[in-house]
This record gives sequence, C-alpha cells and structure tokens, in this order.
Amino acid sequence: MASAAASLSWGSSSWLSSHCLTQCMRPDATKLPEKTSILMVVAQKKAKKTRKIILKEDVADLGKKGQLMDVKAGFYRNYLFPLGKAQIVTPLLLKEMKMEEERIEAEKKRVREEAQQLALIFETVGAFKVKRKGGKGKQIFGSVTAQDLVDIIKAQTQRDVDKRIVSVPEIRETGEYIAELKLHPEVTARVRLIVYAN
Repeated sequence: MASAAASLSWGSSSWLSSHCLTQCMRPDATKLPEKTSILMVVAQKKAKKTRKIILKEDVADLGKKGQLMDVKAGFYRNYLFPLGKAQIVTPLLLKEMKMEEERIEAEKKRVREEAQQLALIFETVGAFKVKRKGGKGKQIFGSVTAQDLVDIIKAQTQRDVDKRIVSVPEIRETGEYIAELKLHPEVTARVRLIVYAN
C-alpha cells in the first residue's frame, strides 16, 4: 500500500512537471485568451466578534457597574450573561440609561441648591451664642463641642444638623469663633459662634 502511494505520488509529480514544462515551452504560453477571467483568492482574517454590553455589577479587572464596554462574544456568552453580570446594550436600554442619568443629575442639583439655601440661612442668622461656666479671666470650664453647636442650631432655627458635618475649633475661653458646617461636598457654611461666661 505504501509503495502504491509512493508510486502514485511520484507519477503525479512527474506528470505535473512534464505537463508544465511542455506548456511553458510553447511560445504563446504567456498570452492569455481575451475572454479569460482571472480569479483572485484573498485570505481574510477571522472577524473578531464583540458585543457592546453594560455591566450590572462591578467585575474585577473589567469595570464598574453601569459602565458601557465592548467584550468578546464568547466572554459575554459563557461568563457575564450566565452569572447575570452584564446585559447587551439596546437602543431602549441606552434611552433608559440617559433618562436615569438626567434624573440623577437633577437630584444632585436639587440637593446642592438646598444645601446652599441652608448655608445662607445659617450665615444670616448672625451668631449662635453659647453660655459656659466661667473660670479665671476668659477661661471657661470644659470646651464647646460640635454637639453643643448642633443643639444650639436646633433650638434657634428648628433645623436638624448631623454633628459629623460640624467642625468646631478648639474653644477653651470666651470670645468669637468661626465654625464650619459641611452641608454638601461643594457647600460649606461658616457660622459665627460667640462663647460667653455666666
């Protein structure tokens, strides 16, 4: 069987070489007939298939929740979709995302404006007065804390303020001080604080 394959191989290659030699030796071999069409074969790379997705949750080494990105189709089909970590982007989904972003921006703007109005109220009140038991000279017993300022603001303006946003300087004697209330990342109210002894 092996010798038959070898002889077939040898026979076909010798036939090819003799046929090519006889055809190439003809003087009109380089001329093509007028009605001959040329077939050209072009090699193409395999197209990379990707999917445009939105992440439903944070994915390590990939992205954060709500992020739009292109991923390979197999990665989406085999990992992200079965685990519910991503969703294919559609025009309807893009429209919903845009509406949600606009709603969030409007809410942020509203919160910032409320903080600015509250800061204006606190700054126009004048000064918040704190009474402490006095010691020698200007000294007072104890100190004035953020909770003291929160209580005074509640009593004078009927507004609740979280003491974690209040920054009070160290106060150990009578006088006028400035305290800061961080009402919003972009809005800080500066209020006057007058400490006096009784």
